Amino acid sequence: MPWSFALPEAIFASPLLSTFTPIAAGCTVGYLVNRNGTKPLYTSLKQPPLAPPPWLFAPAWTTLYALMGYAAYHATSATSLVFPLSTLTSASEARSTIQTLYTTQLLFNYAWMPLFFGLRKPLLAAVDMAALSVNVGVLMRIFWDADRTAFWCFVPYAAWLGFAAYLNVGVGWLNGWELDGKGDKKVKGRKE
Repeated sequence: MPWSFALPEAIFASPLLSTFTPIAAGCTVGYLVNRNGTKPLYTSLKQPPLAPPPWLFAPAWTTLYALMGYAAYHATSATSLVFPLSTLTSASEARSTIQTLYTTQLLFNYAWMPLFFGLRKPLLAAVDMAALSVNVGVLMRIFWDADRTAFWCFVPYAAWLGFAAYLNVGVGWLNGWELDGKGDKKVKGRKE
């Protein structure tokens, strides 16, 4: 198997492990960042139109992580890769590429919350979101050729990322790109 930067093969080989690993890791990141409470910060920020209530994020992300995990399992299982991609020389190389892209998109995904809520840097979080979106776009392009089930499992995730990018930039802009209480002064200064 070609070298790749990916989660262990055993995770991709099991539908349960593949589905629950991103949920467990996402919950861990959320817990570690949320120990000081992100809800009070989130509700204190100026929000763009259509900003959802804080309670919606946990069920949405749980569902999206489960779909992502299942997609990774389905796309890398031996029976689901119908043919190697035209730019890749073998099914093994295709699986390795998928697993690497899937793992790196998870890392970008998990970095967003510490950047936005932990460091309170919405601009860095927006840059991370852009990198995540490119990574997911490339992965979905490969899924389209290799495994349509995996592709369709990623469609809700891609849509949510677009919405999350809108929220990230909207909150950043409306709060003067500062989430430490100074943003209101900067925004008021612009309006006056």
